[in-house]
Amino acid sequence: MLYWERVTFNFRGDLVESMTIFWCAFFFFRGFGYYQQFREKEIVAAQLEAQLANAQIAALRMQLNPHFLFNTMNSISSLMRSDIEAADAMLEQLSSLLRMTLERRDVQLIPLHDEIEFIETYLAMQDQRYIGRVTRIVSVDPELHDVLVPAMILQPIVENAYTHGLSKLDGGGELAIEISKEGQQVLVRVMNSGLGLRTEDQDQDQSEGHGVGLTNVKNRLHLHYGKDCGFSISEVDQTHVEVSLLFPLQLSTSALESVTRFGV
Repeated sequence: MLYWERVTFNFRGDLVESMTIFWCAFFFFRGFGYYQQFREKEIVAAQLEAQLANAQIAALRMQLNPHFLFNTMNSISSLMRSDIEAADAMLEQLSSLLRMTLERRDVQLIPLHDEIEFIETYLAMQDQRYIGRVTRIVSVDPELHDVLVPAMILQPIVENAYTHGLSKLDGGGELAIEISKEGQQVLVRVMNSGLGLRTEDQDQDQSEGHGVGLTNVKNRLHLHYGKDCGFSISEVDQTHVEVSLLFPLQLSTSALESVTRFGV
């Protein structure tokens, strides 16, 4: 074959192979570019969704503070006329609760032992008002002291127990808070005695907006955990009501570091 015939022959033979390689490379890199853009859009959408959820949670947290403060100040006001020393003690305990709230600032998930410290102070404050009328038990699984829980998740439930149940009794009231481990989830149960769920007084209270605490808890659980959580309120019997929460077990970073260190 002459030189130019040989060049033409080789060119035609390599053309199909070269074009195949070219277009395969072209579609690969173009497809990879589209995939990167798609992933970036997904990440941005997830970040926006997380920011929206955090804003909603923060708004719900802010909703609790004036509601809690208003009810507590009403309790102190009623005590001022009958027991000044008890009212003074409640003011000191209220200042402690407000200090804890300010120290947490915008932190949404806190260790369980911090939440228990908050609720114990709140219960001590309620003891000033319901002296001798309520017997309470707080039981926490020792393995769960460092798990993360939504901040101020117990106080609205306990406040609801006093407002709609224990406050209706002249004596012999019962309040039990139990926090245990269910597989890889945390189970919180708050049971109180009272007049049950289906009473005219409680229906009226709910219609006046006093059920904001439980609604707040339910909404925050959903925002934190989505479908991986549970909330229920049930009548154990005619005089006992129980609120149950179920959410994933999540250890704080410091607790994980401690476990890793001692494991090594």
